[in-house]
Amino acid sequence: MSSILEQAGLAVLRRMDPETAHGLALKALASGLVRPDAPVRSPRLATRLAGLDLPNPLGLAAGFDKNAGAIGPLTRSGFGFVELGGVTPRPQPGNPRPRLFRLTQDQAVINRFGLNSDGAEALAARLKARAPGGIVGLNLGANKDSTDRAADYSTLIEICGPYLDFATVNVSSPNTEKLRDLQGKAALTALLRGVMDTRATLERPLPVFLKIAPDLDRADLDDIAEA
Repeated sequence: MSSILEQAGLAVLRRMDPETAHGLALKALASGLVRPDAPVRSPRLATRLAGLDLPNPLGLAAGFDKNAGAIGPLTRSGFGFVELGGVTPRPQPGNPRPRLFRLTQDQAVINRFGLNSDGAEALAARLKARAPGGIVGLNLGANKDSTDRAADYSTLIEICGPYLDFATVNVSSPNTEKLRDLQGKAALTALLRGVMDTRATLERPLPVFLKIAPDLDRADLDDIAEA
């Protein structure tokens, strides 16, 4: 019976606007209407990465729960880690709708959200209030109208860092104009220096990862590695 209901629910969601369906799925998780199955755990899957002990190497990437609305259910769903966000220092609406598009034949979607975010203070409050358990990280972005995007990342580390297990500096989003300019060697070096300096003020270690564009050439990759 549960399988039939699940299939019926999926059929309804697939007839909806994809962003509306996404929002309803998150609300169903957060409210307990949809309960995740008990995770299967095995010591053979245990993974250690950057000082973090993951129950398994399969995690939920940023983009599903952008504003930390369903942290508890997601951390209890069996993922090795959960990455929230992307988040920006100040709230911003992102790109105009429609901005999420289904590719039915490819079983895929195109995401053009543009870093819609409730902002750092709201995310920090939800992270602080969450129940213990699970490895939780946050994908960090810059405000579209920021005059100092490099400083935005340091601000996010300062505000949200105390409540995270890891952070991801995202300089790869194609939906924020000129954000990828931060991948240049000089700009990235200055950005990461600020992030590391801010991280050093936190009371506990915080692993920081860097998310870069998937289509960089070898010279660009070398510059990033040297930054």
